[in-house]
Amino acid sequence: MSKLVVLGSVNADHVLQVPSFPRPGETLHGRNYQVIPGGKGANQAVAAARLNADIGFIASVGDDAFGMLMRGNFVKDGINTRGLKTEKNCPTGIAMIQVSDSGENSICLSPEANEYLTAEAIEADLDMIRDAEYLLMQLETPMCGIEKAAKVAKSANTKVILNPAPARELSDELLACVDMITPNETEAEVLTGVTVTDNQSAQKAADILHTKGIDTVMITLGAKGVWLSRMGQGDIISGFRVEATDTTAAGDTFNGALVTGLLEGLALESAIKFAHAAAAISVTRFGAQTSIPTREEVDAFLAQHA
Repeated sequence: MSKLVVLGSVNADHVLQVPSFPRPGETLHGRNYQVIPGGKGANQAVAAARLNADIGFIASVGDDAFGMLMRGNFVKDGINTRGLKTEKNCPTGIAMIQVSDSGENSICLSPEANEYLTAEAIEADLDMIRDAEYLLMQLETPMCGIEKAAKVAKSANTKVILNPAPARELSDELLACVDMITPNETEAEVLTGVTVTDNQSAQKAADILHTKGIDTVMITLGAKGVWLSRMGQGDIISGFRVEATDTTAAGDTFNGALVTGLLEGLALESAIKFAHAAAAISVTRFGAQTSIPTREEVDAFLAQHA
């Protein structure tokens, strides 16, 4: 059984580079159109695999050409695909992504096959979750499946890490099953009602999540780093400053790398630094899974910035 299980989405990312995001009614000329493997679940699974984690992936793809391509890619990356399902007569999930010249992105999703990753669909995968050390999830698949996986993991003492993206409100029942949560500023505000603008407001948001039963809160702050709060005590863990080309999948790369570091026995602060390095490399490249670095690249980056 895999030490890390990721449950989440798989998407075909239709990516277009644009000078800036269009205003309502405005038409802009884009360039460099590509279809790139993506989806938050797949990105996090691939990141962990490329960094040498022992990982299994629970997901749903369509029976289209892209779904078949993704299955093969996951195997090449060393991911255990026992939990990967194929939906008949259904396309793989789709993301329409615009990337501005400043490196920011705008994303619209259509879940397609991801919509079938329900509580009933993952019934055969629950032993994978019970036997894992960590379960990593996001919010691009049905909530019933996410909640079922979290409850099973909690009862089996499998550590639950939730990346609550895309932003949405979550039940106290789900949050009580979470050991570590990794929202960005927007997601933290949706979960807590606190607008995160500085260290003080980040800790205020973290304190609310602690009251829900979450021991470790990590609010990602982009280039500034991460606000890490454990049991009400918080501090900033700085990131690395690089020239951003495309921020797509930076957060996913961070999450996959973070759990990889924890699996290797790194202290949490060291695992965060390791994840910062992986994410920093990813934003200097274009696309989602095409931007995710290997272990050798992350080790070299850390040696260079020691």
